[in-house]
Amino acid sequence: MNALFYLIEAAINFFTLLLLARFFLQLNRVPFNNQAGQFVSRLTDWLVKPMRRFVPGLFGLDLATLLPAWWLQCLLLLFIISLTNLTPAGVEAAQMAFFVLWRGALATLRLAIWFFIGALFLQAILSWVNPHSPLSRPLAQLTQPILRPLQRFVPTVANIDLSPLLAIVILQALLLLL
Repeated sequence: MNALFYLIEAAINFFTLLLLARFFLQLNRVPFNNQAGQFVSRLTDWLVKPMRRFVPGLFGLDLATLLPAWWLQCLLLLFIISLTNLTPAGVEAAQMAFFVLWRGALATLRLAIWFFIGALFLQAILSWVNPHSPLSRPLAQLTQPILRPLQRFVPTVANIDLSPLLAIVILQALLLLL
């Protein structure tokens, strides 16, 4: 039972991360003509393209990509609750629905933060190992909105940019608050 639960949780979280990657790639106007963009696009097109017919964008945000990520986290939480019977006695359906929607939003936000931590870490590794990798440019475009404000205050030391390190520390602190 634990192995099945783990596999379902891993699959849902992986697909949620793919949807979040697509959302943030589009939000930061990163072109999809690279390997990572094509990978994300091909694995999520089957869900996002039909959703765009029913879910419009809002203020430049692709809600047809973000909403399914949130719904997947809500479904995962419902799955966990149903398997573990964690529903307290006397809880009304409306309270439970609010709880699931709120915790699903927090779980989605947590995964988005982990996504950026991973992107920053991968960008740092690639800058040391292979700065001309095909992934370097999309990663830089993706993380630039986070790093740009920090780079104003964090000086480079011996020609090394420490802003990714500070960004990772700040993001981990946000995870602790959530």
